Amino acid sequence: MRILLVKTSSLGDVIHNLPVATDIHRQFPQAKLDWCVEESFAAVPRLHPAVGRIIPVAVRRWRKALLKAETWREIGEFRQRMREVDYDLVLDTQGLFKSALLASRANGPLAGYDSESAREPLAARFYDRHFGVARDLHAVVRNRMLAAAALDYPVADAVDYGIQAPAIALDWLPAGPYAVLLSATSRDDKLWPEAHWIALGQALRAQGLGVVLPAGNPQERARAARLAAAIPGALAAPPLRIDALATLLAGARAVVGVDTGLTHLAVALKTPTIALYTATEPGLTGVYGAGFHRNLGGKGQCPAVAAVLAELMAVPG
Repeated sequence: MRILLVKTSSLGDVIHNLPVATDIHRQFPQAKLDWCVEESFAAVPRLHPAVGRIIPVAVRRWRKALLKAETWREIGEFRQRMREVDYDLVLDTQGLFKSALLASRANGPLAGYDSESAREPLAARFYDRHFGVARDLHAVVRNRMLAAAALDYPVADAVDYGIQAPAIALDWLPAGPYAVLLSATSRDDKLWPEAHWIALGQALRAQGLGVVLPAGNPQERARAARLAAAIPGALAAPPLRIDALATLLAGARAVVGVDTGLTHLAVALKTPTIALYTATEPGLTGVYGAGFHRNLGGKGQCPAVAAVLAELMAVPG
């Protein structure tokens, strides 16, 4: 049996789909699993040992260059890759018009949410097989239930993202235990105040933990540098690829992060994680996993430093 999973973006959504690969592999150990994903997130399914062929797509980049011949050449190559293999099932767990359209380019019966369950009801028009899954469930649970319905197996085991961080040498990382603070996110209203990060970092240093602050774009790196300068011994990490970030997160004593995909990656790696919410509700898309994790805050809220420290005190070991 060969199955294609279609979950293209965003980073958190792709991470939330990893347990589907684990579940299918448990039920059908001989099945071959492929995955269609946005090129910038392709490193995530590569972390799962049950996932074989990765089919990258670049919708985000293509949208910005639709008049270029190179874009249409790449689109043609993507269509060809999608049709190179015959699948027993193509499973779109994203439930968007975009993802359903991409999934329809593959050879094989296409399954997904019914119109009442899909995030965009129009997506259901593309599917050969439709399944109803309650919308008030966490995203991880919805993904797992859809896959179980499509392949007719029970969802019984505890959630398992099934990934391990690669063995990448982080020569710039000082020796000793450390915590990772994920201060960057896609929207300003999701940020946690810099004064809070500084107070938290100083408290962690007083407890003997190093503090590492990853960042991506120049604005995020400038913020990380400001925070590191105000926290004794803290380190603003150099730019890192997703696989190296996984190595960093997996080695941490604890992770504290705002509403961003890397916070979900930390939970997937079973690193003790505190997630901070200031502009969104964590109920359906908050951090979720088998290891120690906490969701603090919500829409219009700002978790206090003392609340974060109190949760960190409960971290095992």
